Amino acid sequence: MRRTERLFQIIQVLRRHRAPVTGQALAEELEVSLRTLYRDMAELIAQRVPIRGEAGTGYVLEDGYDMPPLMLTADELEAAVLGAQWVAARGDDALARGARDLIAKLTVAVPRELQPVIVDSGLVPVSYRQRPKDRFDVALVRGAIRGQMKMAIDYSDEAGNVTRRVIWPFLLAYWDEVRLIGGWCELRQDFRHFRTDRVRKAETLGRFPDRVATLRRRWEAQRKEQRDKA
Repeated sequence: MRRTERLFQIIQVLRRHRAPVTGQALAEELEVSLRTLYRDMAELIAQRVPIRGEAGTGYVLEDGYDMPPLMLTADELEAAVLGAQWVAARGDDALARGARDLIAKLTVAVPRELQPVIVDSGLVPVSYRQRPKDRFDVALVRGAIRGQMKMAIDYSDEAGNVTRRVIWPFLLAYWDEVRLIGGWCELRQDFRHFRTDRVRKAETLGRFPDRVATLRRRWEAQRKEQRDKA
């Protein structure tokens, strides 16, 4: 890896992490010595890249740092295209359309030498399972999560019994065959998961009080506790 590419990769690694990243961890990921890593960090700081920290404590890239968004490697571009193809095949209509538009934009935006990575890509997501059809626009769930909005849903269980639920959605999980809504259920006063193909009707209500990130942390803590007890 050339030094210029390595400096760019250091910024990308720091972007991925919210907590400080030690020099040792950076050196191991980049497969270079600590001495080389420290020299690279000094070079980035000299170029006014807003990196805080020092050797032995860890490094953090300050918020607000901007860099050209399409300085992508072939591996990064293939990852983006493969992910977009997966979403185009399994997302709701609006999300699938967005995935196809993303691929089109990447095709014209990346440098000419990287365009074959998209146009001639040999990476294709495959699934032989048929996904049940949804009876409502699942984009409504994504909007509710972004807007921190309650949802009222008519939900059918395996036996076909329908109940009215008011939930605080914080997660939409995409499996190969189904999609699951993770939410706090006001009826059960607990976290519940709802298959989108069993939702007969859905509408958004007012805002719920907790932040989406807070609900997700509580849900993850509960799941961990349940696994520890198992």
